[in-house]
Amino acid sequence: MNRPTHVRDLPQPPLALVGHRQEEPPGPVPPRATQAGERPAQDTEGPPGDSRDPGRPSRQDGAAARPASQDAALRAELQERTADLQRLKAEYDNYRKRVHRDRLAVGEIAVANVLSRLLPVLDALAEAGEQGEVTGGFRRIAEALETELGALGLQPFGMAGAPFDPLIHEAVTYTPDDRLEESVCTAVLRQGYRVGDHLLRPAQVTVAGKPPAGA
Repeated sequence: MNRPTHVRDLPQPPLALVGHRQEEPPGPVPPRATQAGERPAQDTEGPPGDSRDPGRPSRQDGAAARPASQDAALRAELQERTADLQRLKAEYDNYRKRVHRDRLAVGEIAVANVLSRLLPVLDALAEAGEQGEVTGGFRRIAEALETELGALGLQPFGMAGAPFDPLIHEAVTYTPDDRLEESVCTAVLRQGYRVGDHLLRPAQVTVAGKPPAGA
């Protein structure tokens, strides 16, 4: 059969396979019929912290337990850091005291070294005073010098009648005397000096007293 040539663009039916039927989309599943006395099924997975299962810990309890453990760890760390700070503070205080003590010792040693070089000058002044040569303006200079040296910590010692101490006295002569209960300094030949705990030189003295036992 010949197709007319003057008929164009006519609508054509869609192609379909023979024996194939287009499937319809599935519909909603009807609810299952329940028997008499049967409860409908419920969702067993409840929200977090659901009290339906009393034997299972809820998430709220776990969240409350975690902050408590974190607080305990923070307290322990805080106590440890506090102990470290206290220990460091004690070490620093000891270091500061030691440095202060060392500075004082160094200062006393420096002053002692300078004053020990001035002892011959003081000896000359003392000898001149015994001879009556320290008078007028020269006497005022000697007194000012003694005052300034005393301000630096220079302390003279050694006087007649004081108990004899071998640590600070140097016995030039010794005279036995049973009338004395102990040895005493009868005369001072040369003045002794010290600065604080530093002995610059012992005092030269003459000693009299009871002889020591076994002498």
